[in-house]
Order: sequence, then structure tokens, then C-alpha cells
Amino acid sequence: MQRPSRRTTALLVVGAVVAVAAAGTGAAVVLGQRADRERDEAARAAAEQVVAAWTAGDLAGAPVILAGGGGADAVAAAEEAVTAGMGDLEPSVELVDVERDEATASADLRVTWPVGDGWTSETSLPLAATGEDREASGWTATWSPSALAPSLEDGDALRLDRVRAGRGQVLDRDGEPLVTDRPVVDVSVAPARAGDPGTLAQGLSDVLGVDAGSLAERIASAPQDRAVPVITLRQEAFDAVRAELDALPGVQWVSGRRALAPTSGFARDLLGVVGDATAEVVEGSGGRVAAGDQAGLSGVQRQYDERLAGTAGATVVRVPGGAEDAVGEAGGDTDEDTGGDAGGDTAAEEQVLFSQGPVPGEDVQLSLDPQVQLAADAALTGRLGDAGVGAAVVVDVASGDLLAVSSTPAGGFDRALQGRYAPGSTFKTVSTQALLAGGLSVDEVVPCPPSVTVGGRTFGNAEGGALGQVPFSTAFAQSCNTAFVSLADRLDAGALPAAAAPMGLGVDWSVGVPAFTGEVPEAGSEDLQAAEMIGQGQVLASPAGMAVLTSTIARGSWLPPRVVLDPAPEEGAAPPEPVADLGAVRDLMRLVATEGTASAALAGLPGAPVGAKTGTAEVGQPDADGTYPTNAWTVAFQPGTGPAGPDGEGVAVAVVVEGGSAGGAVAAPVVADLLTALADEG
Repeated sequence: MQRPSRRTTALLVVGAVVAVAAAGTGAAVVLGQRADRERDEAARAAAEQVVAAWTAGDLAGAPVILAGGGGADAVAAAEEAVTAGMGDLEPSVELVDVERDEATASADLRVTWPVGDGWTSETSLPLAATGEDREASGWTATWSPSALAPSLEDGDALRLDRVRAGRGQVLDRDGEPLVTDRPVVDVSVAPARAGDPGTLAQGLSDVLGVDAGSLAERIASAPQDRAVPVITLRQEAFDAVRAELDALPGVQWVSGRRALAPTSGFARDLLGVVGDATAEVVEGSGGRVAAGDQAGLSGVQRQYDERLAGTAGATVVRVPGGAEDAVGEAGGDTDEDTGGDAGGDTAAEEQVLFSQGPVPGEDVQLSLDPQVQLAADAALTGRLGDAGVGAAVVVDVASGDLLAVSSTPAGGFDRALQGRYAPGSTFKTVSTQALLAGGLSVDEVVPCPPSVTVGGRTFGNAEGGALGQVPFSTAFAQSCNTAFVSLADRLDAGALPAAAAPMGLGVDWSVGVPAFTGEVPEAGSEDLQAAEMIGQGQVLASPAGMAVLTSTIARGSWLPPRVVLDPAPEEGAAPPEPVADLGAVRDLMRLVATEGTASAALAGLPGAPVGAKTGTAEVGQPDADGTYPTNAWTVAFQPGTGPAGPDGEGVAVAVVVEGGSAGGAVAAPVVADLLTALADEG
């Protein structure tokens, strides 16, 4: 056996040594790469922790120090001092990237403030390794004002100046403003001349209806040289009580102007009011509204506030050395755009970091006709007085537009659009349509006894009494409940919903503001079916819903109603065309006005023939004697009445009076006053 030579052996040894060295070098490279990855991950983890804590507003425990010295608490205090001039606004901070160089790193940030369309700054946050530890705790960020904006230095502050945008207007159907500047009087008290606060407060309460107790406390606690506001009155209201106010010591006033509707109650629940933004409005605006801004607080003004308010102008200013002073200047704003750089005159050393001018608000156009609205308000309050509760809605038959939406008392719940009432016998328009579709003739003789029992429940007549055997047309005109209840077994459970839907009740339609479109569910029992025949049971409607239904009857077909014309709302699912002619129901409603339950109020009205239906709906729980409280209803239509004049298709009206004894006696006179006023205007 031949042995290898020494040279061969030496080469083998050298090769082995080289291989071992190469393997060691490769292992070292791998370990180095792993260490770099760990350092990268640790630096990023530290940056993420700081950004998350900063965004959450709680830096306690975050790996961050202040450039000038101090830990996380010092950073929080410094950040608060720099941003105090931004008011309640908070920036969003996004970690874009982290770049490391040995034991130092830089976190690239994107800082965005919710001002204007958004002010974004690209900034950075330095980090340094604090030891050999590879964990996140081994890296610490150093915060300075430049983390908010690159140009900020120690001691600098930010200040936000806002320029309010011109607010859009709420317009009527002709494009004219419904809310305009009108004369007002601000009534106040001079404490130094007021005498006894309690006596004066009681006197003002007697004249103006203000709370005497709270007013007395405010007068007593106010500085002697500072006026105490009491109330703002429209000029005409002030003129009516001026003599009484003259007799009270310390009372003073100043005239001014304010954006107001034609009257204090004019469609108030629909239009809403504008005032100082509440905390709820500010919080829900996503930074669009700031404390001290004017904003819509209710109704259309709130629902469409973003459109009406426009966008406030915003200027963010760097104030050198102003980290302390800026605290007292937070939220400063002006009412007009001064042009040029927003924010007015600034000191020479101040620097504008962001500026965007205001964008005026856009108008919102409604379908209301001011004269019709005023007539509806007057008819309702004229009959009900200050203590009455009710609503009236007027619909233009030709267009389907709601011309008036009136609720009393104004300034509370919008009964006209959102009320949920049992419609009572006004729903017999639907029951009749269902019966006619099932083969009933208006001349068919039907029973009208004093009472009838169905499914163990006894039904009586509210307005018509007992008529005996009469034509159906007479039972309708006299609103005989027992006749309709007796006919309930001719209809299946789905007949009433099927008849109501093409007339617009209980279906989805949208008018651009919240409105209750009605509920007409299928009856689950024979007694419930009987109750629903006369608008009781589970049937519910709003005055707006019944006015829309009445306009459908007057027109003969469905037309989507409207309240907001611009911006046009999304349309609901339109019901189908009526499956049967509505002419018979129109003729029957004419009988109600000429010889039926509404004849006392409506028979002699000027103009074209009126069609109507009255109703009395039981509500709530019975009294001790078993008598139920009732709401009074009347729906009506009259061609040739309203803005279109004698040649137009006229209007449809629905009126409900809460606590009214009978529709013909209580609600029908309101309708008569309203239609008479509209005829006089035409």
C-alpha cells in the first residue's frame, strides 16, 4: 500500500484549516446580521411604543426623554405647552420608518392636525441605544418641539387662528331666505340699580316668563358694574311689554339684529336653531367645529350643519418663545376673512406654518311656502291657544311638496313630521279602498248598530251614533265605526297594508329630514283586524303621513313627497301605482264635508268643493269611568287653493289635536281656518 507524500499531506492540512476559517467567518457574518436585525427591531419597537403613547395622550412609562432634560412626564408637559395654542385639537402621529446607524436611530414621523383640509408635517424623532440590551427598553427616544414641526425650536409654541366661514342660508321653495336679519332687543339688568334682586326677578318673571329664582341668584352674585343678561326679544315682542319693563328698576336694553325666521314659532322644529356649539357637537364634528363656534343645534340647521357652516379658515403660527404665553391665546378666531395671510397682523418674528382661507357654506332649500306656513301656524294656535298640543301639515297636490309643517308648542318634539299617532277614522279612507277593491259598492246597505263585538272586543261609535241599515256612503260620511267593524271579515289580513301602500302610508319615502311614514301591519287576530279598520290597533301615522296619503287621494296617484329640495335626498322605495281608481274615495270624502261629520266646519268654505275625513282616536289608558282620552283628526283636500291659485290642483291638509274630543268639532275648524286663509291669499 502506497502512503501519501508529505506534500500531499501538507496540502490537505492547509485546506482543512482554510475551510475551518471560512466556516468561522460565515458564522460571524450570520451572527452579525442577526444582531443588526435585533437592534433594528428593538429601535422600531421603542419608536412604536413612543408614538402609541403620544397618540393616546399618556406617555407614562414610554421610553422617551426631553431634549432639555427630564423623563416622560417632562415630555408631556413640554408638548402641552407647545400645543396649548391649538385649543382642544390633537394631532395624529404616524410612524413612517425607522433608520438605524449603529447605536443611534431616527424615527420618521408624519404629524397631521385636523385644521382646514389637514396640516401635515414630516418630522423625525432621534433614538439612542442605552446599553447592550437588545430589547426595546434598551432604546430611548429624545423628544423636542421639532418632533411636531421641523421649524420649531425649544421654547417655541403653536397658535391656531380661525376665520369663521359665512354660513349658508335655509331657503324657501322660491329660493328666498327663510331666516334673515331681523330687529331684536337684548334685555338686561344693571345690578347697581336693581334694588332687591328677588323682587326685581319676580317682576321680570311676571312680564317675561323667565325663571325668577335663577335670575335673582345671578343678579345678587354679579359685579355691580356688569350687566346681567335676561332675554332677547323680537322687536314686536319687546314693544308689547316695554311699558311694563319701564316700571322695573335697573332694567335696560339695547337694540340689535339677529338671523331669525319670520316668527318665533315658524317651522321651528323643522328649521332648528343655531347657537354656541355644545360639547356634544364639538366632539362629534371630528375637528370641524371648535369650542366657541356657532353651529346648528337642532333641526335642519344641525342635520345639514356641515353643508351650511362651510369650512373655517385656519392659520397655524409659530410663536418663538411663546410656549408659556400661547396658553392664554388658544382658540382665537375672527368673524370675517381679512384676505392675505389669515390671522391678521402678526409680529415680525412669528412664522406662518399653515394657512387656508375659509370656504363659505352652501344653502339648503326647503319646500316650505312662507305664507302657507304662517297660515298653518295661525290656524293651529288660533284654535288651540298657548296650552294646546297639535300639528298641521299642508301638501301641494301637484308636486307632492310639503308647503307647511306646523307643530305646537313650537321648540319641542316635531309632531308634524315625526309624531306616531293612531289615525282613527281618517284611516277609513284606506279601509274603504280595500273594501271597494274587494267588491263592496258605495250604495250597498250596511248595518250601523250602537255597538258590535268581534273576537270578544266591543266597538262603539264615537261621532255618528247608531244609524241602523244605511248605504255604505252614509256610514262613511257619518263615520260609523260599527259599520266598518262589521265589514272586517270581508278582508284578509294583508288587505289593509296592500291598500295603504299605494297611497303612501306605511312605506319607505324620504323627504330629506326625519319623518315617520306610518305603520300598517297585518292583523294577527279578528279583533285586531276590526280595530285596524277604524285606524286603531297597531296602525300608526304621522300628520305628514296622513297629509301625503290625502294628497294621493286628491291626485289619484302616488307622487314622492319632498321637504328638502337641495341637496336632493336619496329617494325611498316608491310604492306602486294604485291598483284601483281612487275616485270613489274622493267622492265619499266630499260627502263628509257637505253632509257628514265635517259639514259644520267645512260645508260653506269658499272656493272649490272640499273633500274631508274626520277621526277620533282613543289613546293611552281609560279613565276611572272607562272612557279613553282621545286625539282629534281631520284630513282634507281642496282644488284651486294654495300658491298655484284657482287653476291649480290645490292642497291636502292633515291636522291632529292631542286631547281633542272629536275630529269634526276640534280638528275640522282648524282645517277650515287654514283653507279660508289660503283662499283669501289666492
